[in-house]
Amino acid sequence: MNRTIEIAPVRKSVVVDASPPQAFAVFTAGINRWWPQSHGIGASPIRESVIEPCVGGRWFTRHEDGSDVVIGHVRVWQPAERLVISWEISSEWKPDPRPAFTSEVEVRFSAEAGGRTRVELEHRNFERLGAAPGEKMRKDVDGGWPYLLELYAKDASKKEETKP
Repeated sequence: MNRTIEIAPVRKSVVVDASPPQAFAVFTAGINRWWPQSHGIGASPIRESVIEPCVGGRWFTRHEDGSDVVIGHVRVWQPAERLVISWEISSEWKPDPRPAFTSEVEVRFSAEAGGRTRVELEHRNFERLGAAPGEKMRKDVDGGWPYLLELYAKDASKKEETKP
């Protein structure tokens, strides 16, 4: 008998002192400013993190050895509203581009009072990895996303200094 497993998604949220368009821009175009260079899956240190701004665009890291390592691909690109990206990483933290084994990350940007934005992140579809690998990945990212969102929130909430 085949049994379909379900693994609960990881859901995290943060409120930033930025408008939805600004919050979206920092999460995407500004990812290199807040994504830690220590959080990569390449063979050498990260030099740059990039999300290409279109459906089908890559989320990748460029490394000191000149290689690019794909983390995922943009599935939904709705500036100031929503971003969905595949997560093409195995539970062993190695690249795995096979669609049947990819989880995905959805990020929503909702306006709040005072020019702030609620950023809600959902990382889901861990069951595609299989029961044990999916549970491992879920546990790993459940512990990792809060730190990453804290770094993101600090960067997104920075106010540009005005010059006299």
